[in-house]
Amino acid sequence: MSDETTDAPGPVTMLATPIGLDFDFTPGIAQSKFLRGLEQGKFLGQRCPVCGKVYVPSRGSCPTDGVPTTEDVELSNVGTVTTYCVVNVPFAGQSIEIPYICAQILLDGANLSFMGLLQEIPTDQIRMGMRVEAVWVEPDQLTPSLASVRYFRPVDEPDADYETYKEYL
Repeated sequence: MSDETTDAPGPVTMLATPIGLDFDFTPGIAQSKFLRGLEQGKFLGQRCPVCGKVYVPSRGSCPTDGVPTTEDVELSNVGTVTTYCVVNVPFAGQSIEIPYICAQILLDGANLSFMGLLQEIPTDQIRMGMRVEAVWVEPDQLTPSLASVRYFRPVDEPDADYETYKEYL
């Protein structure tokens, strides 16, 4: 029995092949409310009736208590940077110049942070606890999408005290 691979030039280490994945996303009631809020230029979350925590975007139930979240809450456009990353690595399809800052933002009144782009600040001046505000697209460009929030930028407020956001790191 002969080994046909002995004449081969070596193992295949890379293969480039076109691939795609198309899917439809159905957001459900809670996420639809959040997305409709974005279309109106505001952040909407939901409060847990047991622990009182406010989740934005809401998934329709409290992850801690396992009960439905039905009380809608409009949140501030202002929040706190809890953590961040300065991105220096280019990637295919990139639409923003590097370096740029990706940050976890805890909106005032919320108990769940979410990721946002941070601009209008040099990358060496970003810090945890920094107070920021949402910069929205023009009203005629608002859609039920996070693309309605262009980015977040620093506001002229003192940094938040670490104790106020340490559980959201």
